[in-house]
Amino acid sequence: MSARRNSVRMPALERGDEDLTPVLGQNLRRMRTRRGLSLDRLAELSGVSRAMISQVELGNSTPTINVLWKISSALGIPFAALITEGKQEPVAVVRAEASKILTSHDGRFSSRALFPFEGQRRVEFYELRLLPGAVENADAHAPGTVENLVVAAGAVEIEVDGRAVRLGAGDAVVFHADLPHTYRNPEADEARLYLVMTYAEPVSS
Repeated sequence: MSARRNSVRMPALERGDEDLTPVLGQNLRRMRTRRGLSLDRLAELSGVSRAMISQVELGNSTPTINVLWKISSALGIPFAALITEGKQEPVAVVRAEASKILTSHDGRFSSRALFPFEGQRRVEFYELRLLPGAVENADAHAPGTVENLVVAAGAVEIEVDGRAVRLGAGDAVVFHADLPHTYRNPEADEARLYLVMTYAEPVSS
């Protein structure tokens, strides 16, 4: 079964009622320049147009989830690092109303970070929700990235590099996320998943 590129388009970047697009733009510019990359070079590495990257840095455009993955992979950082702000505390509580959420334009797919973005880390934890019929296509992440997810409610199909597996509530899967992969909800009820993403090398914001 081959992946179909027909799902998410433009997501909304939110944390509660706050628009994170300006934070994304500032972080992208800082991380790009810190790595000594020009707009043209980052465009070449990521496959995202120079114009799009420039608009994101200026806070004039919100990228799709897949574009965000492409840019973060080219920079060698998790996409969460692009929308983080502040300093790490010894004990950090992530309040539900302050969660950082990526949502598809049609609202059928959402990804909620369940961890504070600040500081160095190799592991990230997310809650994913897919409404009936939702399909989310993800490009390959950084080399060595592994995803481990469990289905809390509903059912999903996970397709990795053309190979699909079906999971029901309570089922878990581990796969290499440095390959193209797809999350699909073929059922009539919402699917809720919890995802642990592990990077090969420590990353930091």
